[in-house]
This record gives sequence, structure tokens and C-alpha cells, in this order.
Amino acid sequence: MNFGNVISAQYPIKSAQISSKSNRFTKFAIMETNIYTFRLSLDMKLLNEISKVDRFDGSWKAIARREGQTLKQLKSIATVRSVGASTRIEGSAMTDAEVEVLIGKLDISKLEDRDSQEVAGYFEALDILSESYAEIGVTESGIRNLHNILLKYSRKDAWHKGAYKQHSNAVEATAPTCEKQIVFQTTPAGFATEDAMRHLVDWYNNDTEIHAVIKAAVLVYDFLSIHPFQDGNGRLSRLLGTLLLLKAGYTWIQYVSFEHEIESRKAEYYRVLMQCQRQRPGEDIYPWVLFFLDCLCNISEQLMNKLSVQGQEASLGPKEKKVYAFIESHPGCRSGDIAESLAISIPTIKRVLTDLLTQKLITKHGAGAGTNYSL
Repeated sequence: MNFGNVISAQYPIKSAQISSKSNRFTKFAIMETNIYTFRLSLDMKLLNEISKVDRFDGSWKAIARREGQTLKQLKSIATVRSVGASTRIEGSAMTDAEVEVLIGKLDISKLEDRDSQEVAGYFEALDILSESYAEIGVTESGIRNLHNILLKYSRKDAWHKGAYKQHSNAVEATAPTCEKQIVFQTTPAGFATEDAMRHLVDWYNNDTEIHAVIKAAVLVYDFLSIHPFQDGNGRLSRLLGTLLLLKAGYTWIQYVSFEHEIESRKAEYYRVLMQCQRQRPGEDIYPWVLFFLDCLCNISEQLMNKLSVQGQEASLGPKEKKVYAFIESHPGCRSGDIAESLAISIPTIKRVLTDLLTQKLITKHGAGAGTNYSL
């Protein structure tokens, strides 16, 4: 059964309607449909999430015209957060502040440590993707090329960048006994991986019925399950998610960090993936698709909040802007830290902090000497 089946006795909703970003969902019983090699349980919760994403997307053109210059600032912030978050998910120790400094003064000849090399590669891949997503094909060669760019500066990965894996790369976890345990066995290297990637790409490009966001979620999920490259699969999966959404017309994705949302829900991200992957083959991927949609709903709300805050920030005075900018770069800072760094008296800082709290631009944590602030 596909999305083309009738799922409402009152208003039959066909896949063509859903793929054109329809949000006219009505009551229906929970049912199951087949998508690619997977099962997907359809319920009102999942369809409501699709509806939320598409309602926001439907209003985006008007928002984009209104915001203009603000979006340029948000894109810059989102890029730093995306690069930092996606590399940290895979083990990098660099903070967003360190990522911003590295990107701002990128000197390829000085990328000595692995974290810096991975950050530089992710930044370049994300930048190319953002500027040229319309020209990047969802093909095996296109995916291999993105992998090559992603690992461009990683000297340790020079031998395999842009090429499918040559050795097993099962997903492992460390048990309390410190022993490595296989959590999920990925697709074997060689012909099995080549066949799996060819079939996945062919399905994506030839399916004209499934909703674009569902297709993106499915491709990202199966890509992670295949784990086609020796390393860099997690980072590349997040780049692919952004690419597919951009190509489907969800251009607002570049002004907020999908990667940061996943980082903030890292435990849930891995739990949901493994929950589905342990059922392979023919698994029900409902938990993953719902997680993917929920992330999109959350970041669309975050984007609207950011636009609101940016509007408020524009009306701040010089001192308020300095304090706000300092807190943005130093979450968890105290009033004394702000006063010392900005050379502004403590009484003035406290007045400014009170104003920013009243406008709900910052949040106060703790009490007494331990009081600190964040956005």
C-alpha cells in the first residue's frame, strides 16, 4: 500500500496531493504503507507533523521578502552552528566560538589537528551545497563528490575519500566492561554496498509519489544503514538531508541549524536509528520519520523565534547590543565577566541585564554569586 491509497473515507488523499505539500488531513484509522524497502505506519501525529512543516514553508516566501538583511546574519550564525554541531556529534571537541574563529581565518596550511581538518571540510561542503544545490545531482557520483569534499583536508582519510568502503564498518558501542559490542551490522563492503547505493539513488530519483520530506528522511535513514563509506557517513548524511530539503524547495533550512537540533537530541537520534535498524530488513521506520519531522518542526519554530529576536535586537542601544553579543558568544557568563570584558561598570551591566531579561532576549540561571546568563 502506498501514499496513493485512500486514507480517509471522507476526503481521499492521494500521494500526488501529499507530494504537493497538501495539509488537508482528516480523521482516519492508523494504517501501514510500504515505502522503498520499508514499512511506515501512518497516523494523525505523523501527518500533522508534515502539515506543520508545509504550512511554515508555505508562508516562507513572504517572510523572506520581509526579513532581507536579517537572513544573511542568520545564515552566517547557522553555518557556524551546523559545522560545529555535526563535527561534535562525531567526536570533535571544538566549540562554536572556535569553529567561528577557524572559519574566519581559514589557513589550509595550518590545519594540523584532525578536528580542524574535519571542520574545514564540513564548512567547504556545506558552503558548496548552499550555493550550488540546484546543480548537485542526487546521484552516486554526486554523493561521492560530496564525500570527497567533506574529507578534503583530513590527511588520515586521504586513502578512502570519495570511494565506497573496502572494509566492514559495523556500528559499535562500548559496554560497561569496556568491550566493543556490535550494535548494528551495516551493509557489507564491495558489491553489496554498490548495489544498495545504486538501488537507493534509483528509487529516490524515480519515485514521484512520496512526499519530498518523507523521501528525504528515507534516503538519509537508508544511507546511514548502508554506511557506504569507510568514515564520514554521519556527517555526510546530515549534508544530504540539507541538500534534499533545499532541492525540494525548503530553502529556509539554510537559516537555522538542523545539525544543532540533532546534536541537542543526540541520545534520541541514536536510539531511534537503532530501534529501526535492529528490525532489518523490511523494518517499520515510523520512529525515524517522526523524529526527522519533529526536528524540522522544532527548527522552523526556532527560526521564527530568531527572526523575532533579531527584530528586537535591532532596536537595542549600543551598550545593550554589546552585552547581548557577549552573552551570545559566552553562554553561562556572569555579570562580572561581562563588566570586565566590556569595560562597563557593574551597575550599568546589571541595568542592561534587567532590560534584556524584561524583553525576554536572555535567560537567567542560578542565584546569588552563581547567577549566569544565556540567550
